[in-house]
Amino acid sequence: MADFIGYAAADRIATITLDRPERRNAQNQQLLEELNDAWERAAADDAVRVILLRAEGTHFSAGHDISPEEVARGPFRQIAASIPTRGLLGIHQWEARHYLGFSRRWRDIPKPSIAAVQGACIAGGLLLAWPCDLIVAADDARFSDPVVLMGIGGVEYHGHTWELGARKAKEMLFTARPIDAQEAERRGMVNRVVPRAELDTAAHALAVEIAQMHPHALAMAKRAVNQTLDIQGQAAALQSCFDIHQLGHASAYAQGGQFVLTDLPGMKGKD
Repeated sequence: MADFIGYAAADRIATITLDRPERRNAQNQQLLEELNDAWERAAADDAVRVILLRAEGTHFSAGHDISPEEVARGPFRQIAASIPTRGLLGIHQWEARHYLGFSRRWRDIPKPSIAAVQGACIAGGLLLAWPCDLIVAADDARFSDPVVLMGIGGVEYHGHTWELGARKAKEMLFTARPIDAQEAERRGMVNRVVPRAELDTAAHALAVEIAQMHPHALAMAKRAVNQTLDIQGQAAALQSCFDIHQLGHASAYAQGGQFVLTDLPGMKGKD
């Protein structure tokens, strides 16, 4: 029984729900593993043709849970303890699986996926929304990656350049300011913007429409687009940028003895 992820399948649609609203759906290891289990369940179910990712609460996701209590009891304490013998290999391996690895797996599942995004989608929240094939955003949605404030050049899954274009990606990262739903739609990152009260209805209606299509045709259509992006270099770029992200951790650790240069008040001001 999952604690932080809801799952329901009906009418050819698997609905996966982020259900940690009291923490703004911040992602700890348990949530991520439950979320991946839900994706894999939907991928393995031949009756499912479309995967819909949504969230309970005011916000889609506040990103990685880096609260002091989570850091104290989560995997990063053990990873830090391994540094004298393993260097920074521990954090590289953990993030390669739980951040880059999960996001790339969800991106490549051969079924159409839709993210329904409301409120804040911050940093690690992008790692949940960007792998989806389509994004329906509420009119109050805002997307941001303010981790430059923490001494890191961007989150682990560098979709920025592909989603927004080079100059807008740089502005997003350099300034740490959010992009609202309307601008995200103009840039092509979001497929459509709807009133907040209509978000679930609109996203489900889109899923119903797509679910009427032949599953093999859908899989091949998705493969054609994803493979075109990979031929253009997306897969290699994602891996390369993940490695650059790890250099940010090394820099932060060298300066302050932690994996990030903590500026949580500054980040909260940028959501």
